[in-house]
Amino acid sequence: MATDDPRDGAAEVAPFHLLPGDPAPPAAWWLRTEDGIRLRAGLWQPVGPARGTVLLFQGRTEYLEKYGPVARCLTGAGLAVIGVDWRGQGLSDRLLADPRLGHVADFAEYQRDVVELAVAAQAMDLPRPWHLLAHSMGGCIGLAALMNGLPVDSAAFSAPMWGLHHPRVPGAVVTGVTRAAHRLRRAQRVAIGTGGAGTYLLDAPFRGNALTGDARQWARLVAQAGSWPDLTLGGATYAWIAAARAEMQRLARLPSPDVATLIGVGGAEAVVSQAAIRSRAAGWPQARLLQIADARHELMFESEALAQRFTAAALALFTATTAQRT
Repeated sequence: MATDDPRDGAAEVAPFHLLPGDPAPPAAWWLRTEDGIRLRAGLWQPVGPARGTVLLFQGRTEYLEKYGPVARCLTGAGLAVIGVDWRGQGLSDRLLADPRLGHVADFAEYQRDVVELAVAAQAMDLPRPWHLLAHSMGGCIGLAALMNGLPVDSAAFSAPMWGLHHPRVPGAVVTGVTRAAHRLRRAQRVAIGTGGAGTYLLDAPFRGNALTGDARQWARLVAQAGSWPDLTLGGATYAWIAAARAEMQRLARLPSPDVATLIGVGGAEAVVSQAAIRSRAAGWPQARLLQIADARHELMFESEALAQRFTAAALALFTATTAQRT
């Protein structure tokens, strides 16, 4: 496990891209997991002493650059922010010969990345308390990590992937198709309906997109994807679909962790399952469900008014748990 501290120059520096007007970049460096995967890590720090640390868990297809504005908000509140590009995406090692395909054979692989992130935060003695901020697929990885004992005092989930949204395809059909792909040795091929080798942000029109209703936020995301296509990812493999469904079903059978939690979901959510989110929230005594009526999937990249509802609630939770600890 890598324990080099990027602040003292001991770590191997990793690249980080900026658009005009972006906030200052994080310290970016390389980590290596126990199974040999190279991950890109990033650390944003506040100007003064940090009052805690946020562990950032991104969604599928995402990368550190996307979260610069979110990190600026959190560091402005006195929190350090550390995250990694998950294996198979961003600038971390891709797992297939075709780097465009999102793939893992088992979601347990992502927990190896979580371990490296936590080890790095511990090695750098990043200030406690620690908090989790997780979006979409990161919410699935994050819930599993909490159940595994991730040492955070609170957690905020944005549109967590605790179920997938299949408006016209029954779950039994999806299961049958993924099993057939495995039998036919096509598990590492791109799954039908997941976008192929393209990039959603570059291929989909703004009107009717599933991510955000805010044109400025959409334009920024498109500019990043167009400027640095090596950051982007295409569709998911049949293996990824099968692994994701297996993990979500596994987690649904387990009790919620004993952690103060915020769960945000948009009323126009059409990527992950609103029903699965509400079901988990209803049975989680320490969780607060924040429903934002007009928001789509990207709660932190919606219009300023909508995004602030989620970020303000997350900061309030982090601040409250920090106060309880001191």
